[in-house]
Amino acid sequence: MPRIPLPRTRGGKLLTLVLVLVVLAGAGVVWVRSGDTAPPVATEDAMVPVPAAPGSADRIQLDTTLYRPGTSPAPAVLLPHGFGGDKNSVRTQAEELARRGFVVLTYSARGFGRSTGKISLNDPGFEVADAQRLLDLLAARPDVVQDGKGDPRVGVTGGSYGGALALLLAGTDKRVDTIAPVITYNDLAQGLVPNAAGTGAPTPAAGAFAPDGVFKKSWAGIFFSAGSGAAGLGGSGGAGNEAPEPGQQGGDSGSQAGATGGQSGGAAAAQPPSQAITPRPGSGDPCGRFSAEACAAYTELATTGRMSERTAALLHRVSPVSVTNRITAPTLLVQGENDTLFGLDQSDATARQITAAGGRVKTIWYTGGHDGGQPGPKLRASIGDWLSFHLAGKGTDPGTGFAYDVQGTLRANGAPSVRSVEAPAYPGLASGATERREVALSGPPQTVVNPPGGSPAAVSGMPGLNGVASSSSRLAGLFGIDQPGQSARFTSAPLDAQLLVAGASTVRLTVSAQQAGGTAPGEAVLFVKLYDVGPDGTRTLPSNNLAPIRVTGLPADGSPREVPVTLPAIVRPVESGHALQLSVSTTDQSYAGSATAAAYRIGLAGAPAVSVPVVPGRAVSTGWPAGKVLGIAGILLAAVAIALVAAFRRRRSHRVDGELAPVPLVITGLTKSYPGGLTAVNDLSFRVEPGQVLGLLGPNGAGKTTTLRMLMGLITPTAGEIKVFGHTISPGAPVLSRIGSFVEGSGFLPHLSGEANLRLYWDATGRPGEKAHVAEALEIAGLGDAVRRKVRTYSQGMRQRLAIAQAMLGLPELLVLDEPTNGLDPPQIHQMREVLQRYAATGRTVVVSSHLLAEVEQTCTHVVVMHRGRLVASGEVGDIVAAGGEATFRVDRPEAAATALRGVTGVSEVDVEGDLVHADLDGLPRADAVAVLVRAGVSVSQAGPRRRLEDAFLQLVGEDTT
Repeated sequence: MPRIPLPRTRGGKLLTLVLVLVVLAGAGVVWVRSGDTAPPVATEDAMVPVPAAPGSADRIQLDTTLYRPGTSPAPAVLLPHGFGGDKNSVRTQAEELARRGFVVLTYSARGFGRSTGKISLNDPGFEVADAQRLLDLLAARPDVVQDGKGDPRVGVTGGSYGGALALLLAGTDKRVDTIAPVITYNDLAQGLVPNAAGTGAPTPAAGAFAPDGVFKKSWAGIFFSAGSGAAGLGGSGGAGNEAPEPGQQGGDSGSQAGATGGQSGGAAAAQPPSQAITPRPGSGDPCGRFSAEACAAYTELATTGRMSERTAALLHRVSPVSVTNRITAPTLLVQGENDTLFGLDQSDATARQITAAGGRVKTIWYTGGHDGGQPGPKLRASIGDWLSFHLAGKGTDPGTGFAYDVQGTLRANGAPSVRSVEAPAYPGLASGATERREVALSGPPQTVVNPPGGSPAAVSGMPGLNGVASSSSRLAGLFGIDQPGQSARFTSAPLDAQLLVAGASTVRLTVSAQQAGGTAPGEAVLFVKLYDVGPDGTRTLPSNNLAPIRVTGLPADGSPREVPVTLPAIVRPVESGHALQLSVSTTDQSYAGSATAAAYRIGLAGAPAVSVPVVPGRAVSTGWPAGKVLGIAGILLAAVAIALVAAFRRRRSHRVDGELAPVPLVITGLTKSYPGGLTAVNDLSFRVEPGQVLGLLGPNGAGKTTTLRMLMGLITPTAGEIKVFGHTISPGAPVLSRIGSFVEGSGFLPHLSGEANLRLYWDATGRPGEKAHVAEALEIAGLGDAVRRKVRTYSQGMRQRLAIAQAMLGLPELLVLDEPTNGLDPPQIHQMREVLQRYAATGRTVVVSSHLLAEVEQTCTHVVVMHRGRLVASGEVGDIVAAGGEATFRVDRPEAAATALRGVTGVSEVDVEGDLVHADLDGLPRADAVAVLVRAGVSVSQAGPRRRLEDAFLQLVGEDTT
């Protein structure tokens, strides 16, 4: 068995110990996370017949799945799905609840999935009546705990459309013992036509007809399309044929706090491949699977932008607001902070109404919603704890407090940081108990215009995609546009401390109509937004939410009308140094604004301030996450190891050999070996002095590039050392900043120009721009006007010259070039030769690796010849070439010269070639040979070595260099 090599140095042993600890920490993380896979849950599928309409003998079919726990009898949970989904959309949550000991019944609501019938928007006579039939089914099961005959012990939870069903059922059927609605609405009229009271006032009294308001056309259109069949979703068919409601994702789509997510995933993500969503042709009916009454209401809103009394009555009947005064079952309200469809105001209204009826309410706001994803595992566990306590008496009483999540800017694994804050009681957004801070705004009254047709319109967000956009500042900028001339802005001074906004801010405006074409408009549709403005001027619209208001009864004489505005409820930490900015715009592409051209004057009323709500509380911990703690410990240990190694190397790199400080390069005993017995460089030693141009020569495989890579700190030697100006070279050594290099090709950004690439490279070094000497480098490159072209258009030779210019940035004291003439034509090679010689003439040093021996002979002052990793010769070029003793003489009498040389003892191989005489002088100085020729009456015009560098090179490394 081979012996395992162990480190022998103190530093190596310490590093090994740290790495072992890191491995053990990682193993601990794996051990903690093992066993996460849960066993399957037993299910029962059934089609349940229910009346097609109240009092009708006709039946429709509801597609149901029942999830059974391991023990019985057990309390039951009815789990409806979100709009556009089906029973498969909630499968993950159903399995989780079943493992907690509940009998869980899921179903596809009428008009969705395989269930038949028409969508009636949770009408009490239809969808609510269907849910009551399902309670009857649970009451007949022996595995369900019963509170009395026909009365199962049951809770209801669901998201959005399903959450509204939970509220409506609890207000209709007293058999419901507890509910936990998620991201749902209180009043569908206010959800789709916000501020229907006409002046930005709070929600009107339940049942009151409020004809005005601003239609939320984008969200309404998304939902109508999801159920109409016009987009291939209509008709009946297999399970999972409906697109999920935006934000209603199947499976565990949210992050732990539900902060991430979006519209992707959906029901298909929670279904096996056999049940994946498949498009179907529509029925041809523009109403698709909607009931005639629901279709007529949408058609009215979409075509007129206004709500008739009949539509208002329908939306009131199908909304929880119609029954909240009868709900006494313990209620957990979970609402999303990132939701432009059903905002926090909807949850607030429900909380106040149920509390007024004597019910117990607990409220949780989390960093998700229709724009930002479903609750993650932690929040789903809280919902399960609520159900366990109120249905089975297990666990601690969750109480009636208030908790909200605060999303920060620090990101880990792409998700923003989230902290939870708990308050002893829910203050209510419209309650006088809410603590408020006044933030002064400044800005004069401003005139804004509404363009004809209301286009182009401002952009505040993209329904269903706002959560995705918020993850990117670039996308957020695209989804937040106020058109020029259409918005008035009022800004605060920078804050001197963080302000945590938690709720709905309020402000008072003055609005007056300006004469346009001789008439003044009698009303204005305005969109009020509160921005967080950073020190650099970047504006962020929290949750992409705004307050649409319709201001009616504007005086024709242009006198102002005071308008109170309640802004959308948000949770936003506004950091110190940031400012608040109130923007009032005349258009928004997500809403049905005014199409009439008009001008308005907008100002601040009374005290020019925005009233901001704050909810003091305490930050809460999520317990002891052993896996995460071990993971963090592993990361910290790895960081310590890296820091120790870096410190050790840095200490070595800072040691300076005083005697070698002036010397550009000294290599001593350099060796680089690889596993398998390959030695690329073997005991290499040489020295380079200032002002030299050193050519590193050798056949392929000689070890030239490996040597240069070790010189640049790119790889670590096996033995020996390299000193540059007295500093030992190691990866990241500070002395490397004194070296300019071009080793093994260049890497440039193809979409940038050559000049931009050079400047970007220099900026990345962190050194002052004035020390780059870019102009000199570009002159050296000789690219002319091509430096302003994109690099993708460069030839290989142009790229090579640009790479050499990059190496010369900052005019380094030591320049290292690996095959710099590759791809250059002869004139460019000649120019390169002059550049290198001029560069060395300034006292700097150049090391060049090349195969063009003729160029090395003309360019370099010194050479180092390597073969098979070893040094075979070094010295001045002239000495290397003349080492063989052969000489050539140009004379006027060649034959007489040859006779005279043959008469000298030791001289041999005398040949005549035209007026040239070649001879091997065998150590005789050429000056003595010239004297012999002169005494023989021969005139000598030229004398020099016969061999070229190529001849010397081949002799040194052998003819066979393979």
